[in-house]
Amino acid sequence: MGLFDALDVTATGLSAERMRMDVTSENLANAETTRTAAGGPYRRKEVVLQESQPNGFGTALAGAMGAMPGAGASAPGGGVEVSQIANDNSAPRMVYDPGHPDANAQGYVAMPNINPVTEMTDLISSSRSYEADVTAMQTSKQMLTKTLDLLR
Repeated sequence: MGLFDALDVTATGLSAERMRMDVTSENLANAETTRTAAGGPYRRKEVVLQESQPNGFGTALAGAMGAMPGAGASAPGGGVEVSQIANDNSAPRMVYDPGHPDANAQGYVAMPNINPVTEMTDLISSSRSYEADVTAMQTSKQMLTKTLDLLR
């Protein structure tokens, strides 16, 4: 594990949580959108995260040199990354509003299946995770600073 690995891992977390907040905000903004360019109501989106593989100069160098003696068989985790932004394929909510321009013959409008309470919960969760990543990054920075002070 290198000196800057902790910073790299927390940076990936910050990027992933920012993407989650962006997608959740988009869902909230389109909670009443009944017609999109693709046709039909807006579809709720979800961010799918996965563990990212370490990819930097240190990883390439370690791979070229072979496994280090005493090191485990697997490389340390490289953080997290967005693997995809998936559309929710659940059925839209049908709301009775015969005066709406997108109402069907029975007077029902297909509305996005977005629950504002769920979206706000997701937004708070990603915001707290972002804050935790910032705290971890600040702690890593302080440890690096203390290490450099010891070497003086």
